[in-house]
Amino acid sequence: MEATIIGRDAEIERLSALVAQAPGGGRVLLLAGAAGAGKSTLLDDAARRAERAGHRVLRATGRESETDLAFAGLHQLLRPVLGEAAGLPDRQRRALLGAFGFEPAPDPPDLLLTGIAVVTLLSQATGRSPVLVVVDDAQWIDSASADVLSFVARRLDDDPVTLLLAVRDGDPRLDRAYPVLTLAPLDAVASKRLLALKGVTGRIRDRILDQAAGNPLALLELASAATSGAPDDHGPLPVGERLAGLYAARLRDLPEAGRRALLLLAAADVEDPPAAVQELLPDPDDDVWTAVEQTGLTRRAGRHTRFRHPLIRSAVYHAAPSGARMEAHRLLAGALRDEPDRHAWHLAAATARPDAAVSAALEESAGRARRRGGYAAAAKALARAAELHPERDESVRLLIAAAGTAVLTGHLDWVEELAGAARARTDDPAVRALADVHVGRLAALTRRHTAAFARLAGIAEDLAATQPATALHALTAAAVLRFYAGEEAQRERIDRILRRLPVGPQEEPLRDWITVVSDPFGGGREVAPRLPELIAAAGRDPERLAALAMAAWILDETRLAVRAFDEAVQSWLARGPLPDGLGGVVALAYLEYGRWEQAREVCAGIGALAAAAGLDHAAACAHAIDAMVLAYQGDAAQARALAEEALRLVDPLESRSVAVYAHRATAAAAMAEGDYELAYEQYRMLFDPSGDPVHYHASYPALPELAAAAARSGRHADAIEIVERSARALAQGGSTRLHALIHRGRALLADPGQAEAHFRAALADPGLEGRPFEHAQALLEYAEWLRRRRRIAEARPFLGAAEAIFRRLGARPWTERARAELRAAGLDVGPADRGAFAELSPQQQQIVRLAARGLSNREIGERLFLSPRTVGSHLYRAFPKLGVTARSQLRDVVEAAQG
Repeated sequence: MEATIIGRDAEIERLSALVAQAPGGGRVLLLAGAAGAGKSTLLDDAARRAERAGHRVLRATGRESETDLAFAGLHQLLRPVLGEAAGLPDRQRRALLGAFGFEPAPDPPDLLLTGIAVVTLLSQATGRSPVLVVVDDAQWIDSASADVLSFVARRLDDDPVTLLLAVRDGDPRLDRAYPVLTLAPLDAVASKRLLALKGVTGRIRDRILDQAAGNPLALLELASAATSGAPDDHGPLPVGERLAGLYAARLRDLPEAGRRALLLLAAADVEDPPAAVQELLPDPDDDVWTAVEQTGLTRRAGRHTRFRHPLIRSAVYHAAPSGARMEAHRLLAGALRDEPDRHAWHLAAATARPDAAVSAALEESAGRARRRGGYAAAAKALARAAELHPERDESVRLLIAAAGTAVLTGHLDWVEELAGAARARTDDPAVRALADVHVGRLAALTRRHTAAFARLAGIAEDLAATQPATALHALTAAAVLRFYAGEEAQRERIDRILRRLPVGPQEEPLRDWITVVSDPFGGGREVAPRLPELIAAAGRDPERLAALAMAAWILDETRLAVRAFDEAVQSWLARGPLPDGLGGVVALAYLEYGRWEQAREVCAGIGALAAAAGLDHAAACAHAIDAMVLAYQGDAAQARALAEEALRLVDPLESRSVAVYAHRATAAAAMAEGDYELAYEQYRMLFDPSGDPVHYHASYPALPELAAAAARSGRHADAIEIVERSARALAQGGSTRLHALIHRGRALLADPGQAEAHFRAALADPGLEGRPFEHAQALLEYAEWLRRRRRIAEARPFLGAAEAIFRRLGARPWTERARAELRAAGLDVGPADRGAFAELSPQQQQIVRLAARGLSNREIGERLFLSPRTVGSHLYRAFPKLGVTARSQLRDVVEAAQG
């Protein structure tokens, strides 16, 4: 008989509707509320409804003791369908099973491929029926599993998969990423109805109502206590910590064997204990379990006993004396020798004094977690290993390692706590400095750039003579802050410190990187010719490849940057969902290279975790770059909203780079809408009153757009001064790209007799095809100039090429402008909606192009991080729009669209 659920009619209706709609595509809902609010009850109800409707239900419950075990939650969830993993593509199968330790994990770990494998596995599972994924107590799901679930949730739009996750209030990882249904306390009417069902009336009912404050669990537990004995008339009824005392009172009535069994279960914290743990417990048929169940603390599930609520597990555990708890962990550690991670953590819980062997076991566990991409678990293990190591120097080493690992989780407070603990245990200036560097690396992604730069530069100055390696490490993080802030005084300070540091083959790569980031048009320009050789020498090292790709992008070697990112980015993302250093460069490189959807994917990944972790600069950077893509695609309103949010999150003087990108997005949105006055105002904000760039790197690429807006709004004189001032500044150190952009700006502002030479010089840039949007803009601007000179025959090929590129990119406003020019040039291109391929979304266009090349749905999904079902759904919808009935016809469609 199903329990009656009181006071949650609206929530039940929403969950029922969500489950009922599952065949239409993937949906996600986060159920948030305080402990005891009824989340588990609602999830159980939704699961029963889904099973009655013929859906397949996969369930997992987060466990506090497993938050440090990478992929424990994901394994629990997928265990019923792991047998179907044999049908996955080989790389996906190895990544998934490697994450669970069933096969050797890829080296380095590939969280992205693991996520794709889960998407494919769930998509396969829907072949027989829709799937409902239910995750309870998601606040205790390990970080690696949570990251994969977040990845999956964004990629099941066309699969009949519904994700329901319940989380305690205040969890920072998930509540900003999904639609949230928050369980408020029950109102007075519902609370009274619930108590009436328990036979509670009169004065005691009012006391319970007052103390429970609408929490269903508190109402039920207090009612149970009130009806089983006479409550004290004096003082408040026990609640919160004292509610745990109610559970402890029930424990006292149990025989010793029952209390010991429950303590072992509470310490083990696994829903279905493995055989080794079962051997420590009484036989399932033992009478002691009858006595345990009569306390109301547990329920039977087959031959297993489970706690009715996490608060009960906590109460049982903490009601035991510390010695008994340690003994339980000691027994569990002995039973779990074949599970080295759990063995290590139980050993640690059973250890009260420093123990080098236990510390070593935890350090080994941290290494396994790192190899699987579980950085939060690794940092926690290292921190506990530091607590247990008897030698101070080793303890400090472990804390420094923990702080460095925690950087990759994005939690600055935690990094500061670990670094502070390390500093407190040592007087070694180099070690203390390294702790500060770890804090500075993550502080770079907050608003505190000036203070963080001063701290890091000070470390580099202090250690330049005695600890040059640590000084270089600090200066590397300082260079990142220089890029973010764009402050010229910071470049000068970096230059002074570099001159004091030794020059040798070991130091040269870092010195070069620092110079490129902080002074790309000065000393950094000399590094550009060596980049191909350096990237080739990096091999498959994702960290080195990513760093060199960033340098290549900064030096406007876009093709080279993207190739290096293509080799590095998947492994680089496996370091953790939040990038270290110049992570937004990945999105900017993809934006320039024409991979707009990939750019948005990177922004989404950065933005979600950065927002949850309170890393305002990182979140603002993601918003600003995403806004630029949206503006180019013609979604002006959303672009403006994201740009405004980016500016709200940062101080423009602390984060000049983000401010510039945000203004570029707002200006592009105005250009898309034909508001050239507003566009010029926004572009003009990229340069100071004297015409110098607000940001030494981010401002210059907007010169042609500034010139275009000026030409259409009558601001020629001001714009010419800015373009020419920039030309003088970049005459020696500027890249080929920047020289070409200056030519474009000059062409748009020049007298008719001088413009053509500049147009042709702009189009002569050998790297222009690697930046397709810029290329199409240059083609269109030259073609417009030619048509207005009545050189229509010459203009037509440039117009056709520009229109094809804009259409391929999905740049709707620019596509329409090019089509209008084509019609004005006498070509019958028809209305914009006649180009069926152009009307597909950018993602659908990508899918159609790959299908035209002969790739299967599974191969396409693996490339674009989608499930095969989603790929098939996109193709199913695209075929009628394109007027085709078979994949073999797609090649002709794509070729025709490309002209």
